[in-house]
Amino acid sequence: MAISFDSALGIHQYALQARVQRAEVLANNLANADTPGFKARDIDFQAMMKQAQSSASGFGMNTTHSGHITEGGGAPGSVSDNDLLYRTPHQPSVDGNTVDAQQEQSRFMRNAMDYQASFQFLNSKFSGISKALTGQ
Repeated sequence: MAISFDSALGIHQYALQARVQRAEVLANNLANADTPGFKARDIDFQAMMKQAQSSASGFGMNTTHSGHITEGGGAPGSVSDNDLLYRTPHQPSVDGNTVDAQQEQSRFMRNAMDYQASFQFLNSKFSGISKALTGQ
């Protein structure tokens, strides 16, 4: 019987990928906290997971050539500029920058903790698969 890693791991591999991409977006926001006119952006994590789940379930659009574009515009779990959302500031600044450094740091830390949780979950899945293969 063949093992399908997609069915064994579920969407958690895509969750890790989305967390990495969100960390990049949040780090970009923090790096531009003092840039006049910079608009803070974020990723709609739930929408990315729905896209990944639909493509992983096999009900998504089939591509017959590697050059074809997927439903979401990229690989499952990937993000494009169109997927990034602008954040509405709680208190707009005079220079037009919408980055609140404290909020961004808080979101970055929360994202890092969620990444660790997803990673530990995947690690336990791989450990279980390894034990099953070795008969432990």
